[in-house]
Amino acid sequence: MIDTDAINRHAKKYEKQMVRFLRDMIAIPSESAGEKKVIQRIKQELQATKAYDKIRIDGMGNLHATIGKGPRLIAIDAHVDTVGVEPRSEWKHDPYKGKLTKTHVFGRGAGDQEGAAAAMVYAGKIIKDLGMKSDEWTLLLTFTTMEEDCDGLCWQYIVEEEGIRPECVVVTDSTNCTILRGHRGRMEIGVWTKGRSCHGSMPEKGDNAIYRMSRIVGEIEKLNTRLPKDKFLGTGTITVSYIDCETPSMCAVPGGAFIHLDRRLTVGDTKASAVREVKDAIKRAGEKAVVKVLQYERPSYTGLVYPTEKYFPTWCFDEDDAQIRAAVKTYNMLFDENPVLDRWTFSTNAVSIAGMYGIPCVGFGPAPEDVAHTVNDSCPIEHLTKSAAFYAAFPGNFCSIDSDETPKKLLKSKKLRRTK
Repeated sequence: MIDTDAINRHAKKYEKQMVRFLRDMIAIPSESAGEKKVIQRIKQELQATKAYDKIRIDGMGNLHATIGKGPRLIAIDAHVDTVGVEPRSEWKHDPYKGKLTKTHVFGRGAGDQEGAAAAMVYAGKIIKDLGMKSDEWTLLLTFTTMEEDCDGLCWQYIVEEEGIRPECVVVTDSTNCTILRGHRGRMEIGVWTKGRSCHGSMPEKGDNAIYRMSRIVGEIEKLNTRLPKDKFLGTGTITVSYIDCETPSMCAVPGGAFIHLDRRLTVGDTKASAVREVKDAIKRAGEKAVVKVLQYERPSYTGLVYPTEKYFPTWCFDEDDAQIRAAVKTYNMLFDENPVLDRWTFSTNAVSIAGMYGIPCVGFGPAPEDVAHTVNDSCPIEHLTKSAAFYAAFPGNFCSIDSDETPKKLLKSKKLRRTK
């Protein structure tokens, strides 16, 4: 029987330690592929709790910590990389100082999403303190890298190279302490136009690739209004997120142009359909262009290059799936109220955990989505205690759900493998 009062008391007991630890993490710049120092700091905190049976860093640089030796593997994941802080002039406080108020911790990574990492570490401490370890389950905490650069790449490595496939994963990316059960996928598409360069004083002798691209950009804007909509996950979107050109000088007509497209995928969207829509938009513009799904090949902080295609599938689970029911049960027991069930607007590591590999996921984490990537990046202190309590109680509640009732299908059921 789970003693929810004791769990809540212990979460509150460790509130000051979680705040201190979160501020320490914020003080360490940890943009994607530069997470080494923050990973080492988290490892230090894990060791200091004396709660974990095994702590290790894998070849990509992800940090793993386990409690228990039971046959049922349950994971909780937080990415510990952040985006940058520019322009610094927009910040009202130092983004790396971890500004503390009575109610919040502010700074880059506070909400997205090192606050969850602090709560996870102390959830393990609560489990150890209260003797909650079980012969039935093993809890794996993963503190993962490069999510901001390439959602889910870390878990492609964990599944494919480490051979780890948990029974379910709690994804802790900002949920405002509500329970989330899915989100849109996304993909990154490149479009190239070819023209003919010439001297800028006689543009009529060339073929300006930017003009060609501008007509395509107009059709991409129109395409965004025609994309599919799902009642729960929302509408698919597409936007031009970057534009560049090839030109020999600032006094020349560009001979080539490039745009980067951010495409958010809802239920019914596929990689093939999204590429086809872009090609149709190019035809509507009366142009010709090369269209490709982009590749990611940036080295991790360990130097590992693990290439992948930038296609990250949509995923969603039903309310009656075991991990969702376990999350609701945990919330009810701890906080004596019914939770909100919703979905993320942005995407998370679950694009690979659930979208590629079909591993059941549920979302619960501190801080609202809308502070992510902003100069208001912050985490409510009370969310740290709620999250630590939730993570400590979840494994036992998940294992109490009748596994025979666990539906395994996704709304988008096609199981994808990584691109070698």
